[in-house]
Parts: sequence; structure tokens; C-alpha cells
Amino acid sequence: MKRVVVVSDIQMPFEDKRALKNVIQFIGEYQPDEVIQIGDCVDYPAPSRWSAGTRAEFEGGVLRDSQYSVDNFIKPVSEVFSGPKKILKGNHDERPEKYLTSRAPALGYEDTAYRMENLLQLKDHGWELVEPYYDFAPGWVAIHGHESPGMNQVPGATARLKAVKAGTSIVMGHTHRLAVSPHTTGHNGKLKTIYGFEVGHLMDVRKAGYLKNGPANWQKGFGLFYVGKYNATPQAIPVEDDGSFVVEGQRYGKIKRGPKGQFAQKEVR
Repeated sequence: MKRVVVVSDIQMPFEDKRALKNVIQFIGEYQPDEVIQIGDCVDYPAPSRWSAGTRAEFEGGVLRDSQYSVDNFIKPVSEVFSGPKKILKGNHDERPEKYLTSRAPALGYEDTAYRMENLLQLKDHGWELVEPYYDFAPGWVAIHGHESPGMNQVPGATARLKAVKAGTSIVMGHTHRLAVSPHTTGHNGKLKTIYGFEVGHLMDVRKAGYLKNGPANWQKGFGLFYVGKYNATPQAIPVEDDGSFVVEGQRYGKIKRGPKGQFAQKEVR
């Protein structure tokens, strides 16, 4: 039985620092068989449609935010986990490349410095950028979620609808919602169930200045898969407001009396 950890949208530098630190330390302690970051590792508030025509558009920050993400996620995960590390490109991650292509096409189509794999120094730290519909388990593919249109406000529904359309179970980010949603078809006892799994987010929503109409229907969390030879079982892992979470009966991220060296003894601030 293999175990795969799916890290949700982080949106750095707007991440929940305590939650992300707990997840990284959990990966080091748990030592899964694979780690997948589902996309939107970096927020890149500029360039974006939110900053277009404002002072923020001309202040820069792409290189700064990229290095921040390397220093606080890409590299730290590599330091605690030497296994396969995959990452998808989210709609936020591709902002610098798209901006350059649309505003300076003579450079954008030839320049590679502002592509995600180079901005985040993926090869240097043992990460692999994978294409959408990455086949990581029997009957399951991973996408970020922006590749095809459509967004449902009900947690899990967006992924389920995309799974039905694709004909296979899908795990995705993008919605910042946390839920597993099944869809069953068939008759006369010959049934087939596929799943849509949205893995939540690891963002500090207080930093989301674009949420001008109040709190969004977002849930903090990440994903875990138990992968067998013929199928895989998804598990949504909710992350509490204090950054802690429970996996296999063990709470990570809070002070707890226990055997020496146990991760849960440590408080991550």
C-alpha cells in the first residue's frame, strides 16, 4: 500500500505559516511514497488582473515571491523528503509567463527565465513539473482545476463534474474547498463509482485582500491517498485554525506528551 500526500494551494507569500510548517514537518515524519503539490504554489499578486493599472503592477515582486517560495516550501520539503516530488502549474503560477507573453511577445515566447520550473528552481531541488491529468494512482488523475471551465460553490462538486466529464476520478485544487464527492453509474448490480476530490488550501485568508465581500466558502486542508494495485482511497485532511491536523489518529502540530522524538510533542509557531 503506497501513500501519496497532496499539498493544496499555498498561494505564497499569503500562506498560513504555521499550517504549512506543520505539513512540511508531517511529510518528513510520515515519509510518504510521493508528494504532489496541486498548483498555485505561488500567488503572484502582481502581475494579475487585480493589480493591472495600479502601482503594484510596477513594483515588481515576481523574483522576490519566487525565491520566498523556494526558501519556505520547495527547498524545505526536499530537505525532509527525498522521494518523488511532483508539482502542477496553477493559474496563479503561470501569471508571470502569461504576462510576459501578452505584454512582450517577442520575449515571452523565447524567454525561459520566467517559466515556473525555473522561477521555483524545481530541478535543483528534485521536483518535477507534471502536466495536467497526471496519472498518479489506478483510476485517478491530478489537475489544478483551471484547465477546463466551470466552478461550483458546493465543496467537491466542481471536481465531481470534471471527473464525470473525464470518465476518471480527479483530485484538484483551485476551488480552495475541501471535500470528496462520488458519482455512481450503472444498473443490475454492475456499478461504477468515480470521485471528485478538492483538497482545500493552506492560505491565510486574512491576507486575501481580494475577498472584498467577506469570507469565502473555503476550507483549509490537504489530501492523502492510500494507493493499492487496483484502486486508491482518498482522504481529506482538515486543518484547524491553529494549524494542526489529525492523520491516522495522531494530531500533528500541537504540544502533546508522548514518546521521545515524536513529532506531536513539538509546537510549530
